[in-house]
Amino acid sequence: MSVRRISAIVFASAVMGGCASLYNNAPDRASSEGNPLNSEKMTVAAGDQELKTAVEHGDSQASSRTELDEAISPELKAAAEVARTKLDSPSDHVDDNSNGDVDLWHRLRAGFKLDHDITDPRVKAQLDWYRKHPKYIDRVVKRGSRYLHYIISETEKRGLPTELALLPVVESAFDPFAYSHGRASGLWQFIPGTGKYFGLTQSWWHDDRRDIIESTDAALTYLDRLAKRFDGDYTLALAAYNSGGGTVSKAMRRNRNANRSTDYWSLRLPRETTHYVPKLIALAKIFDKPEDYGVELPALDDEPYFEVVETGSQMDLAQAAELASVDVEEIYLLNPSFNRWATAPDGPHRLLVPKENASTFKVALSKIPAKDRVSWQNYQVVSGDNLSTIARKFSTTTSVIRRVNNLNSDMIRIGQRLMIPSASKSTDEYALSASQRLEKKQSRNRSGSRVNYTIRRGDTFWDIAREHRVTVREVAAWNNMAPGDPLIPGKKIVIWSQASQPKTVASNNRGQAMVRKVGYRVRKGDSLSAIASRFSVNVRDIASWNDLNSARYLQPGQSLVLYVDIRNSP
Repeated sequence: MSVRRISAIVFASAVMGGCASLYNNAPDRASSEGNPLNSEKMTVAAGDQELKTAVEHGDSQASSRTELDEAISPELKAAAEVARTKLDSPSDHVDDNSNGDVDLWHRLRAGFKLDHDITDPRVKAQLDWYRKHPKYIDRVVKRGSRYLHYIISETEKRGLPTELALLPVVESAFDPFAYSHGRASGLWQFIPGTGKYFGLTQSWWHDDRRDIIESTDAALTYLDRLAKRFDGDYTLALAAYNSGGGTVSKAMRRNRNANRSTDYWSLRLPRETTHYVPKLIALAKIFDKPEDYGVELPALDDEPYFEVVETGSQMDLAQAAELASVDVEEIYLLNPSFNRWATAPDGPHRLLVPKENASTFKVALSKIPAKDRVSWQNYQVVSGDNLSTIARKFSTTTSVIRRVNNLNSDMIRIGQRLMIPSASKSTDEYALSASQRLEKKQSRNRSGSRVNYTIRRGDTFWDIAREHRVTVREVAAWNNMAPGDPLIPGKKIVIWSQASQPKTVASNNRGQAMVRKVGYRVRKGDSLSAIASRFSVNVRDIASWNDLNSARYLQPGQSLVLYVDIRNSP
């Protein structure tokens, strides 16, 4: 039997038999941190502001821009960002032309229990915004289409109001990778301490706060306990989910001592919490009677989107996507808890896959032994090596290397052979194949004439964009680049030119351009067209450089960034 096979068997047996479950002891470890039901700490959630801003600006392609958890490995961060764009893409479960048949919305409404007749001005303000921006509802439905059936089913099992299934809209805009500056993560935006208290383990390999099943269970358990604490009042429970049970109790005591009502609408709470419940109530009112608010809900099938498949061992995520015949980003969207290129060695040994692909995945998986579900490197120790540096090199941990190779300590010797589990694909594959993404984006039909252009010495985004009557941002976006990226001679790019006679080569005087980044402060009476004329640039370019809505007025004192040819500037 080969060394590779022996080591693989040792690894598999160690993983399957030698690991105590992380889930069982997590609440005990967290108990010393205090009961979150009594907390007075505000949970700063990522929220839905990024999506709202994108809708307001008419950006149909923008996904969430919240930062990614630093625990996610660099090679997966690119994958996560690309997967986010798929959140806004329609799935097979979303039908823009509802035929009136019973769908998931009927089931959602059947479980509504909260008071929707609240006339508080805060609810009206939220309703007014949603009424003006119906595309927001369309986009959160598309994002939530993967998760809503499961979440609604779980609320029903517990006898909870199904309005709670809409809470991820408020918390994360249904972005499973959402991460706030307050360290809250996932659909339900758990902070580390609260997550641990409810059994959401966090390790180098994975973070259960982003796990769809585990985080939903924890969130509904938390909300149920909070509701019991506040005698079944879910508005108070929701406020406590956001700002802590202790914060709400203190506000109630303050009102009680002042002989004032202690209902949610009468309490003095943190600013974010005062808008938190009204936002959920407004959403529930719209999903209950969308026609009253000029909203047409895309029909959502009342059937599971995903199925849980037990893998029985660690699994390479790229390999799992191939076996299930789905894109890698779909695996990430359904299994966002994994920080690395594979599932955790210690489990959970399961993957969520689209329901229609589950049978294909199971059959293919049954034909692959556990030892072949990750790749292996036969590594020879060289001078200067230690287990930590080797683990970093192969994106694994020292504990895994020790276990696989039956090491009793971190001591290794020069020339020693180690078997190390490693990613089966290149980094580009785990970033969802950058070359394939680029080709797909460049091949998309757009307005204008397609020009295949090869970068030459002296080229700038500004010159190329001006020659083809497009914006710098457009040229960069079509080629998966940022406006500040260097243009390397010989690199091939695609331009969808708006010029009457598109050029495929640079102007002879291109190298003479003297483009500089200039800061400009808006003066009273300024307009985009006036500034564009003064600096010989395009209005659309100024808007794209500064993320401006060209239909809005500029404010005196506002700072702008311009890229101008100083030969033509005033």
